[in-house]
Amino acid sequence: MEQNVFSEHDTTHVSEKKAKLGIKFFFFYLTVYAGFVAIGVLNYELLAIEVFKGINLAVIYGFGLIVLAVLLGVLYNALCNRYEAGTNEKEGNAL
Repeated sequence: MEQNVFSEHDTTHVSEKKAKLGIKFFFFYLTVYAGFVAIGVLNYELLAIEVFKGINLAVIYGFGLIVLAVLLGVLYNALCNRYEAGTNEKEGNAL
């Protein structure tokens, strides 16, 4: 019976860690995206500057946002799996 309580507590703790991590990643991405929007609103001519082989800043920044979102998703998944694996190891040691 006590093992179930321990597992529920650990599960709650892991869920809280995952939620906090997700919120941190969200606000990080929101800041980067807000920079893109701010450039578009305040100095849209800047987005027309060619950055790399004829590709302008808007395209580079846009694709960068997409790549960043995918990377953050992969990193979030890896970190969450690590959190859950740590919980499973503790449960295995408790048995």
